[in-house]
Amino acid sequence: MNNRRLIQAWMLVGLFAVVVQAKETVDAKDSAAAFFRETIEPILVGRCLECHGAERKGHLDLRTGQTALEGGESGPVIAMGKPGESRLYEHVSSHKMPPDDPLEDHEVIAIEKWISDGAYYPGEPLDFFSVTTARRAGYNWWSLKPLQDVTPPNVGGIETDEKGASTPSQWRGVRAWESHPIDRFVLAKLHERGLVPSRPASPRILIRRATYDLTGLPPRPEAVDAFIEECEGETGSPLRVGDQAYDRLIDGLLDSQHYGEHWARHWLDVVRFGESTGFEVNHLIDDAWPYRDYIIQSLNDDKPFDRWVLEHLAGDSVGPGDPAVEVGMTFLVSGPYDTVGNQDPVQAAQIRANTIDEMIRATSESFLGLTVGCARCHDHKFDPISQKDYYAFYATFAGVYHDSRTVAPEEERREHESKLKPLREEREGLSQALGELKQGIIARAEGKAAEYEARWTRPPIDRKGTEEVFAPVEARYLRLLAEGRDNNPAARTGFRIDEFEVWTADATPRNVAAAMNGGKAAGKSRVAEDFKNAYGVDRTIDGEFGERWIASGPDLTIEFARPERIRRIFFSSDRLEALSPTSAEAPLVSEYRIEVSVDGKNWAPVADSYDRLPVNDAHRKKRYLDWETSAEEETQRTTLRARIADVDKRMRAVPDLPRLRVGRLTEVKQDFHVFRGGDPQRLGAPVVPASLKTLGRVTPGYELTSASAERDRRLALAEWIVAPENPLTPRVLVNRLWHYHFGTGLVSTPSDFGYMGGRPSHPDLLDWLARELIEPSSGGAVAEQAWRLKRMHKLMVSSQTYRQESASRDEALGVDGDSRLLWRFPPRRLTGEELRDTMLALAGKLNLRMGGPGYRLYRYLRDNVSTYVPLDEYGPETYRRSIYHQNVRASHIDLMTDFDSPDCALSTPRRVTTTTPLQALTLMNHRFSLDMAEAMAARLEGDAGKEKVARQVRRAYALAFAREATATEAATAVAFIEQHGLRAFCRGVLNSNELAYVD
Repeated sequence: MNNRRLIQAWMLVGLFAVVVQAKETVDAKDSAAAFFRETIEPILVGRCLECHGAERKGHLDLRTGQTALEGGESGPVIAMGKPGESRLYEHVSSHKMPPDDPLEDHEVIAIEKWISDGAYYPGEPLDFFSVTTARRAGYNWWSLKPLQDVTPPNVGGIETDEKGASTPSQWRGVRAWESHPIDRFVLAKLHERGLVPSRPASPRILIRRATYDLTGLPPRPEAVDAFIEECEGETGSPLRVGDQAYDRLIDGLLDSQHYGEHWARHWLDVVRFGESTGFEVNHLIDDAWPYRDYIIQSLNDDKPFDRWVLEHLAGDSVGPGDPAVEVGMTFLVSGPYDTVGNQDPVQAAQIRANTIDEMIRATSESFLGLTVGCARCHDHKFDPISQKDYYAFYATFAGVYHDSRTVAPEEERREHESKLKPLREEREGLSQALGELKQGIIARAEGKAAEYEARWTRPPIDRKGTEEVFAPVEARYLRLLAEGRDNNPAARTGFRIDEFEVWTADATPRNVAAAMNGGKAAGKSRVAEDFKNAYGVDRTIDGEFGERWIASGPDLTIEFARPERIRRIFFSSDRLEALSPTSAEAPLVSEYRIEVSVDGKNWAPVADSYDRLPVNDAHRKKRYLDWETSAEEETQRTTLRARIADVDKRMRAVPDLPRLRVGRLTEVKQDFHVFRGGDPQRLGAPVVPASLKTLGRVTPGYELTSASAERDRRLALAEWIVAPENPLTPRVLVNRLWHYHFGTGLVSTPSDFGYMGGRPSHPDLLDWLARELIEPSSGGAVAEQAWRLKRMHKLMVSSQTYRQESASRDEALGVDGDSRLLWRFPPRRLTGEELRDTMLALAGKLNLRMGGPGYRLYRYLRDNVSTYVPLDEYGPETYRRSIYHQNVRASHIDLMTDFDSPDCALSTPRRVTTTTPLQALTLMNHRFSLDMAEAMAARLEGDAGKEKVARQVRRAYALAFAREATATEAATAVAFIEQHGLRAFCRGVLNSNELAYVD
């Protein structure tokens, strides 16, 4: 019994020892894992895997323990527990590796300890993007982390001085700043740098700032006076802003239709919205404008932004057949694209890849602030975005093509079809009858083929040269009358001639048609407005064969310098044989008559093509039809054609269904792969539509199959972008709002939240705003207010940070020269659009009609390519807001382009502001500026009546600057007007810095 107890006791002791040892083993393993994760993994990922990961340079792969122990082409590089015998340690300790940037001493020591402790590796392969390093961002990059639950900091008293924030008696100081969450974040940062905010702006400054900021227009003098009166009634002073008055002002501006017009311009900049195709042809697009109106209306309706995303990427899923919803998908196809195409399938595939790449870049940068496009040819060099991520997006957008399509509810489609179907059936019946009549005539003629063909004794016309010889005849005029074209025997126009020669009957013949011999040519020509006389009739007699006349009429007339005795003509459309025999670039007449005249009035025939062989079967049948048709049959044909024309007229009377520039969508029936090096001909690993692994640690992802429907791919992406867990979308959106309100975003690169982008100046404020956007917590907001922009606008512009003065202070400039910490409101210059709209408004000429097709400040010239010639003078039809201008790519628009309105070929998340001599010259001398100065003067004359010039000056200052003129300004202006006139004064106002800048 005692022995049994003794054995049990020893067994318990042994079991305890095993448990202790196991725990020590687990603890050691946990310790090794923690050490690896915190110290070794950043070194391997950041300094080694770029060469010794997927690329396996030297055949060494350090991503897993197994491949690391296998070593490379020189053998094993790790000896477990023996750093001195490990090539890895040898190379890093001798600073041979990494070759360009050796490890720091502490990193070398860490590698030594790691190998000594057994070179622990986790079970999963190391991910090149797993951690952020000094060279690039990892999955733990700041912008990829979940939104933080941040509370606005508590801030103490504000230290004031004479140059800073003045005294609480003049400024409601600490209490005002402490009551607004945005101000608490800003004030805390200011305190960290020893800075203080500026005084509050006056009512006049603030109404001008807020009105331009929210509507892009100057405040009306009556609105300024009313606001100041309200502020005085609330605060007892016309120099202090009343909170309630300001609150009403902001509500009114946000309710204005002009809010949507102004802020739509910001979004159109971001999404590279343009109304031409771009590239070399750059043809105008006339059906994209509904998207612009959709954005304006969405803003004015305060549509939640998550709904925007769904409609932009998958409008056909969330609102199928609804034009008001599907129009959002114009976003996908609003960028430039190559319309020329290429017959080479390799080049065609590359062009298609470029088109999809443009969609990928626009989507990822606009909504996520990620430069996914940089992973097209290889894994992103700076952000955790793999090539596989990129091509998952490629598979998502592969079914979207640039085009327009009909968008209408199913009921409207059925109704439309019910109206057209009987008309189509009627037309088909008439067309069939006409066709049967035609075929019957041709069949009858073919029974007489031998008789007809006996007439055809000469060769067919030849594009390389066709000759007619006839008996010598006296003439001063000769004309070619076309009756058919070799590629369309029924067409009498559209043929080409590169040279037309008329030879005399002299012993030494002369070409008397040649311009060098005094010949003149007349005939209607295709007009290329961007290249005068590019296809002109003079091409037929210029002695050169490279260029061709393109006929837009059926005849060519040659006039000789004097009457001549002629006997031969020779003409061609491809004398140099530079094109294929059937090229559409050089069709020649297939049927014709040649006539001559002495006086240009009385004509006599000398030759025709009727005895030539037909140029092709279509030509032969055309002759059969012309020669065999009886008078009765011709009457029948005429009647049938008239009835068909009537049906066509009735079909045109049926209103078309809406057709929008929202892309042509096709089901994707192919598997997709990574394109190695971005080359569609070099296929790599297979991919399927999926979310970015970039956010896989914080946002639930998705992965579809290669058989998934095209629309499901886009819908899945849209829902993932606006998923509650996705931290990027709300961060990027609130940063864009901040950027436009304060001139610079909390992140200075609004479309790049990656490693190469800016770092947030106020990271806690950014996350607080992002959280507030999607989970409203203030102002009585409810869940329905999530993702709505007007609430966020009001939150930002109601802050004391926004309501500060913009005056500069030397000591603050020394600490924060670009005002990123917001110790003052950053002043800004008006955009080109705002400046133009302001000039129209001051002149009383601004047409406030909303929506519809845009106007053009250029002359549109189109041939093979398009040219946009800026107008020198603008008519009243162009006096609408600048948002309604039909913006095209690669064009210059006077005033707006001069003042940095961007080219819509690319996304412009932030505009540059330049100062150039051309800006001053345009404001001073452009016809538009002079017209607006004259109109403003006329307005002031009308406003002032017969009263003194002083009233005109006061009115001008109120209109332009939202303030009264000082006594000195008024006296100087009156003297100037008396000497130079009111128009010259208005011209000076429109050229003033105070007009062009917002404080």
